[in-house]
Amino acid sequence: MSKFLIVGLGNPGNEYAHTRHNIGFDVLYAFVAKHGGEFKTDRLAYRAEIKWKGKTFICICPTTYMNLSGKAFKYWLDKEKVSLENTLTIVDELALPLEKLRLRGKGSDAGHNGLKDIQQVLGTDAYPKLRFGIGSNYPKGMQADFVLGKWKPEEIALVKIKIEKSVEIIEQFATIGLERTMSVVNNLVYKAQE
Repeated sequence: MSKFLIVGLGNPGNEYAHTRHNIGFDVLYAFVAKHGGEFKTDRLAYRAEIKWKGKTFICICPTTYMNLSGKAFKYWLDKEKVSLENTLTIVDELALPLEKLRLRGKGSDAGHNGLKDIQQVLGTDAYPKLRFGIGSNYPKGMQADFVLGKWKPEEIALVKIKIEKSVEIIEQFATIGLERTMSVVNNLVYKAQE
């Protein structure tokens, strides 16, 4: 039985719920709901366990706050004895337009504090990440407000489509592997249904 650690980055607390920065949480909530699981408060994270197609998915949304995500990641990685290549971290990405998702097996933190902390704790950037484009449509100096802000009403339909697609990507990652999933995902542009 192969085991996967799926990590959705975000911040705990109602004031952060459904903000751009919490898209990792939202994707994981959708994945767990689709597979009939539920999150429970556990050590350093909200945690759910899903069994699907002979695979076990340990799903965590760290409760350490974004900037200390590495602590929860490492704790559950070690506790569940999951190999690093069987992890997938879902994160918001300013450098990608809203229409894009990008899956990579390694890569820098690109200035993202959650990824920066994970990289410091692990001592490597070679772990798979699914970057959920949130765009960078904000006035100069307003990055924090933008990232911690809610989606605009006109963005919501597209965000929902990308959340559904991200759930499928988690499934594909676990069934057909990183390389094949990357070749499917990285060239697509998503649009809200007219």
